[in-house]
Amino acid sequence: MKYALNWDLDSIFPGGSNSPQLQQRLEKLKEELAEFHHQVDAFQTTADADALSAIFHRQETITNGFSQCGSFINALLSADVNDTKAKLLMGQLSELRPGFQLTATILAKKLTEISDDDWQTLLKTASLQPIAFRLAEIRREGKEQLSEAEENIINTLSLDGLEAWSQHYDTLVATIEIPFTQADGTKVTLSAGQAFNKMMGDPDKAVRQQLFDTWEKVWGEKAELFSDTLNHLDGFRLATYKLHGVEDYLKKPLEYNRLKKETLDVMWETIQKNKQPIVDYLTRKAQLFGNKKMAWQDQDAPIILGDMEERTFTFDEAAEFILENFHKFSPKMATFAKKAFEKSWIEAEDRPGKRPGGYCTELPETQESRIFMTYSNSVNEVATLAHELGHAFHSGVMWDLPALNRDYAMNVAETASTFAELIVADATLKEATTKEEKINLLDTKMQNAIAMFMNIHARYIFENNFYQARQKGLVSTEEITEMMTAAQKESYQDGLASYHPHFWAAKLHFFIDDVPFYNFPYTFGYLFSMGIYAYASKQGTSFEDDYIALLRDTASMTTEELAEKHLQVDLTKPDFWQAGIDMVLKDVQTFMDLTEEYVK
Repeated sequence: MKYALNWDLDSIFPGGSNSPQLQQRLEKLKEELAEFHHQVDAFQTTADADALSAIFHRQETITNGFSQCGSFINALLSADVNDTKAKLLMGQLSELRPGFQLTATILAKKLTEISDDDWQTLLKTASLQPIAFRLAEIRREGKEQLSEAEENIINTLSLDGLEAWSQHYDTLVATIEIPFTQADGTKVTLSAGQAFNKMMGDPDKAVRQQLFDTWEKVWGEKAELFSDTLNHLDGFRLATYKLHGVEDYLKKPLEYNRLKKETLDVMWETIQKNKQPIVDYLTRKAQLFGNKKMAWQDQDAPIILGDMEERTFTFDEAAEFILENFHKFSPKMATFAKKAFEKSWIEAEDRPGKRPGGYCTELPETQESRIFMTYSNSVNEVATLAHELGHAFHSGVMWDLPALNRDYAMNVAETASTFAELIVADATLKEATTKEEKINLLDTKMQNAIAMFMNIHARYIFENNFYQARQKGLVSTEEITEMMTAAQKESYQDGLASYHPHFWAAKLHFFIDDVPFYNFPYTFGYLFSMGIYAYASKQGTSFEDDYIALLRDTASMTTEELAEKHLQVDLTKPDFWQAGIDMVLKDVQTFMDLTEEYVK
């Protein structure tokens, strides 16, 4: 093999969970925290730009340290869910956070005490002007915070509250084992990640059905445990909101994503008006499988017509394909991706004991990224690999910026990743040599749109309903499961023959502690990137610098301002969203035309 299937973590901290260098960095982090607290404590609320610049420089060092250590420890846990030492290390790191948060609270409170005139003077100084937008956010948050003592209590309790319940979910998932009988009668046990990939992607309908039935049963058997976890995780979050006088549970997610509620609502409303063609698409795909309506586990299944053999890519082939097609849009993106492959930044091996899913994580102290996934040679996995490389590229073009200006939110974080994925999807389509292959690849591309418009909309509906119910008290396992099924039926407009009642338990995204309402930003990022991709397709590589400029601004302004500055569009109007959806509907119509003869 040209490129390694396993990532290199020793170049970060050698020795894995037993790394002496990691322990040294954690000890250094403690010292930096003490120095940071001393600096903030001594800061006088005057227009002292030098003192404030020094404070934020120290804060950046600490933020980078937390990220470096956290990314490394999480990488260990992802690669081996049974690494008990890594769990202890994550706890050790988490114990340092309340002290950091307390000092940050004190700083935010002090910023609110600066007079408006002095504040405007500070923001105009050369050292602070580049981070003026983020400083204004911090000052606003300071005005909404409780006393320093109260915020410290909340942050300290969150270690064994919010964070603990999120970590408990990971512990539960590590116990999930899916029994499976192979074609030759051999019985094997699959991890959650292995089972999911096979359940959603195996070309054999019977295999998908067998795995889905077992999948639902296994998650259902532990549903009470997952129910406790979800109730207490979101219960802690809601209690925190209440203490701060926040009644609208969407307030924080919207602020975090720097997004107006008006923008979010018009996005979903525009999608809702365009769902019938997507339902028709799913029905047509089901008919190609010999069914009247689409079964849940068949949504991502490959369409194999005639004597077509589905195209596969070894990891090396996937890498070369991605590099070749990235280069057509952005030579800089291709060069960056080549570096990621050559330096072994990617954990792709298909083996037991890995966490399900995929992600990209930042390592700011070494200005690198690491990508986690389970690669299985399918076109879908090539798209996933490109998606995560898009995330890494986004981080890569921002390393020279202040840490505060690299803190972009999830909705725009999905822009570069989805853009990269679209490049690969269209490239595979263009290489199709037969009608059957084009149908197969068009369906592969459409899976993303279906997930964004239907699956993630169901998650959004579910979370809204769950939060409303949780505000009134604990929600029973049965109620949660019914909510999930109802949300899926509403989002898919009753277009499926079967649903996934325990999806709420199987989906990590509902149990992530640091970002509330983790799901809707994916749909936003998808459609936002569609607009960028359409523009880039006309410009070719001349768009490269404009694209990088947009990415570099993603943490320095609101989302609406970002779109206005770089795309000259108003996100609160349906026109922008409809334009992206129309691109999807064009693919839908092509698919319907190509497959018509196969269902007569």
